[in-house]
Amino acid sequence: MKNSLKIEELLMFGLGIYLFSLLPYQWWWFLVLILAPDIGMIGYLFGNKTGAFMYNFFHHKAVAIVIYLLGVYLSVSVIELIGIILFAHSAMDRIMGYGLKYDKGFKYTHLGEIGKSNNG
Repeated sequence: MKNSLKIEELLMFGLGIYLFSLLPYQWWWFLVLILAPDIGMIGYLFGNKTGAFMYNFFHHKAVAIVIYLLGVYLSVSVIELIGIILFAHSAMDRIMGYGLKYDKGFKYTHLGEIGKSNNG
């Protein structure tokens, strides 16, 4: 992935950290929950199509933003937290080259094939 895109994702990860800092939770919650969206990988136990759908649902920034905004609208901090964690996790994954998945298999993403050099 191009360095400019990695910087953009790093800034989005920073936004997630900032938004988390506005919530009434201790910082250790961020550290504990940041990997929680990877639960979507369980879908791969049921095949590539189900796996890609579940993974993409838990890693799609639009889903994260909608959940966060719902939490803001309802003034429910735990819903805001869920949205922030999904958003920050997705940005973190993109920094490392893990994109949204295609039905072909886990290593085929919108950022390229995992394991192949995509720097530039």
